[in-house]
This record gives sequence, C-alpha cells and structure tokens, in this order.
Amino acid sequence: MKILVCISSVPDTTSKINFSEDGKSFDAEGVQYVINPHDEFALTKAMHLKESNSCVVDVINVGTSKSDSVLRKTLAIGADKAIRIDTEAKDGFFVAKQIANYLKDNPYDLILSGKESLDYNGGMVPGMLSALLGYDFVNGCIGLELSDDKVTLQREIDGGKETLKASLPLIVAGQKGLVEEKELKIPNMRGIMMARKKPLEVIAATDMDASTKTVSYETLPAKGTCKLIDADNVAELVELLHNEAKVI
Repeated sequence: MKILVCISSVPDTTSKINFSEDGKSFDAEGVQYVINPHDEFALTKAMHLKESNSCVVDVINVGTSKSDSVLRKTLAIGADKAIRIDTEAKDGFFVAKQIANYLKDNPYDLILSGKESLDYNGGMVPGMLSALLGYDFVNGCIGLELSDDKVTLQREIDGGKETLKASLPLIVAGQKGLVEEKELKIPNMRGIMMARKKPLEVIAATDMDASTKTVSYETLPAKGTCKLIDADNVAELVELLHNEAKVI
C-alpha cells in the first residue's frame, strides 16, 4: 500500500511576523520554518500505519528550496521519499491542482494531510484535491484504522463524534487527536543520517496562474488598555458596555 502525506512548511508560531514596508508581501527574514502541526499529526499516523501494515510512505510539498529542510525532517522521521513541486505556493487551488496533476500519473492508495495550514488557515487544499481527483474525502479526522482496503475513521462534528467506513483510494484531513501529542516523532541521530540517503525529488510545476492575489497584509491592532470597574459599581459597568463598548 502506498501512502502520500501532504506537507506544508509554515513559520514557527514563536517567530515574530513582519511584512514589507508596502504591506504587499511577507517578510521571511529570520523566520524559522517547521512542519505544519496538523500535517505532523498526519505524518505520525502514516508512520504508525507503515509499522503495522508495511506501507510505503512518501511526502509531497508545493514550494521552493526553502522547504527542503522541512522535507529532510520528514525523511528523518521515517518517510521513504520526499517530492517537492518546485514553485511558490500561491493559493489553495494552485497547490491542490499541482498535487492533483502529480497524482494522476503517480497514484497513491491513501492521501493524508492536515485539515489546514497554520499560516493562512485556509483549510481548502484537501477538499479541492478530492474534487479534482474524484476521491472520497473525510475532514477533521481524529481516528483512523486500516484493514486491507477498508478504512474506519472518526471525526469531530458539532456536539459529538462520528464514525465512518470508507474504501480506498481516500483523502483524509487530520488534526490533533489523530495521534496523541506524546506520539509525535522527533528525528533521532540514526534517522537524520538515513535521511541523507533518501531521495528528495524536485519536479517542475505545471504552468498555471493563481486564482487569487494578495492585495495587502496588516498586523492586528494593539490591544487597548483594560478598564477595571469596582465590583459593586454595576451601573457604571452597564453604562460602559452600552455607550462605549456598544455590546448591549
């Protein structure tokens, strides 16, 4: 069985985010990039499936050479091969189309990804990929068990959880809960050494235009000062909520 994990390279959440002076581009200077956390849950689940089902696990990324260090980390964690489609990830549909074009000539049985990337939080790529390929799709997955070509899945829904059964080929977008946080794999020295010998295949992107363009970026406004109201002064609190905050 062949499993493909879609990997996004995103800024570490501890990095300070800045934009260009004209506000039209993201300033990546000094920013450390990591595996998108939701994708990391999906990758770890793929490693579990590999151990119990003798699967081949590859990873794929749409990005420039700046993604290579992240892809090398996935290889050190245990992926067999990394594929990078050599182009800047312009928007969700652009990324989905690039991956779909690759998969049409290189099919996989199970495609895993995170439900969204933590830089833009679009949550679009897995669903778009499903539509482009005609594969069944389960989103927000927090449980996955594999038996031959049958998959039992669990996902979060409003007010509870839902259990589903599906057949391969299948696309699954996972999130926290797909594996426990304590199970997330950290590359050891042996894995890092082996990663150097594993293939990182760079392929040309399909020539296509982005469907959207960034007009501008802006940072969130600074938080205002906090007004403290005496606990016994309910009237003043109501007056401020009504006339100043305008929430009642």
